[in-house]
Amino acid sequence: MEHSEQTFLGIDLGTSAMKLVLIDDKKNVLAQLTEEYRIAQPEQGYNEIDPIIWYDCMIKAMRRLFEKYPAGNIKGIGVTGQMHTLVTLDENGSPVRPALMWNDIRTKDLIPGLKEIIKEFPEGAYLSKTISTGSPAANLYWLKLNEPENFRRIKKFLIGPDYLVYRLTGHCGTDYCEASTSCLYRIKARKWSEEMKELIGLDDEVYPEIHGSVISAGRIKKDIADALGLSPDTDVLTGTGDNPATAISTGCLGQGYPVISLGTSGVLMMTVPDFRDDAMGKMILFSFDDKEYSYLVQGAVQSNGSTFDWLVKNILNEDYSNIDRLVEERKLSEGGLIFYPHLMGDKTLYADPNLRGAFIGLSTETTRADMLYAVIQGLCFSFRELAEKMRLPLDRFGSVKVVGGGSKSRAWMQTLSNVLNIRIEQLNGNVGPAFGIALLAAYRHGAFPSLEKISEGSVIVNNCFEPQEAAVKACGELYEKYLRVHKALNYITNG
Repeated sequence: MEHSEQTFLGIDLGTSAMKLVLIDDKKNVLAQLTEEYRIAQPEQGYNEIDPIIWYDCMIKAMRRLFEKYPAGNIKGIGVTGQMHTLVTLDENGSPVRPALMWNDIRTKDLIPGLKEIIKEFPEGAYLSKTISTGSPAANLYWLKLNEPENFRRIKKFLIGPDYLVYRLTGHCGTDYCEASTSCLYRIKARKWSEEMKELIGLDDEVYPEIHGSVISAGRIKKDIADALGLSPDTDVLTGTGDNPATAISTGCLGQGYPVISLGTSGVLMMTVPDFRDDAMGKMILFSFDDKEYSYLVQGAVQSNGSTFDWLVKNILNEDYSNIDRLVEERKLSEGGLIFYPHLMGDKTLYADPNLRGAFIGLSTETTRADMLYAVIQGLCFSFRELAEKMRLPLDRFGSVKVVGGGSKSRAWMQTLSNVLNIRIEQLNGNVGPAFGIALLAAYRHGAFPSLEKISEGSVIVNNCFEPQEAAVKACGELYEKYLRVHKALNYITNG
């Protein structure tokens, strides 16, 4: 294969793996590779990782990549990844302690009290509504109370992917996306909240600088460039979170239509014209250039892929390649089995980290296929509930585009179409955070003239799934029962 003279590297810091995508200035994907790692769980509900592991995996992956593709051709690097994950650095720029992950729930008992305190702050109604387990604000407050010695050592905090940018360039910064979802930032005023600073007790200089996602964080460090064969002029972007990066790659951020991402967590996102205090879900402030701003609203199903993996791997001991066949063998007339999918709590719909899942309607005639379909359908129900409570006008666009690992299942896509009663467009594999941030690096170097043009030609629909009339009716009837599950579970659990 002939190598392009100008290439761009996208790096996605995922929950359990790092993904690299190399593209050229024509949006061709030249290479994709993955490096896996494990997070630590020292106690129940705790999820953390030494961020140095991320850096070592990144360098290892880059070395593998450069065995086949010239490092010297890379003009720009973009880094994206898991939002919210908190990294704390000491005076030497070394991690104070392992990073506190976005899905860590150690702060669950602190959240109700924090919500009450924050309500009274400027923009407090919104901050109070969105603070949750895994929020940088909550995790910093937890460190203050539970690890005071470590807390005193903090000289800078960053969000997950910002740490890799720091290691590559030496610059401590973040973008508007990461800032606006940290519960430390006033979105309307576009500045860090002074009241949150006082509550948590960190000085101004501990907070990272905020820049547009396409603004350069700096050139790559000389020692890294020399070790990997990169040009010392290689540019590293400020970067952004994985959901906006996915929104770029799918055209959601440029063209406004709704997108569902079926990853470890499930995310429903869509652009909105203005900031709304009463919006359900998180409002993401996004800017390329510190001049023009846009808003993306996202709602999450916290346990999406992890719920699916739990059933398929741990309970059914099944191979993923058999999933669609199993579901398709099940007759539509059979069932009535309901699965409530919030196995790890919920952040968007009920803000309840203690919420758990349930099967309702099990019988001796329930089959493996029934359970599998009920889990898929229950996850789809949770997205319908999200769309309704977030008041997102999905019908305006006539379809919903879907990406992520779950989108590979035809049965899942057809069920989602039936539950939402809308056409589902399954996008091809060349979408996602790493591809989106690589496109952003190419944009910085003039490959595309505008945000709208970034995704043009690269968003390819693999398959379309249309609602099936009988299934839509059956799903609608069961959905009405599904909506009563939360109240019933709350009554059973709490009285």
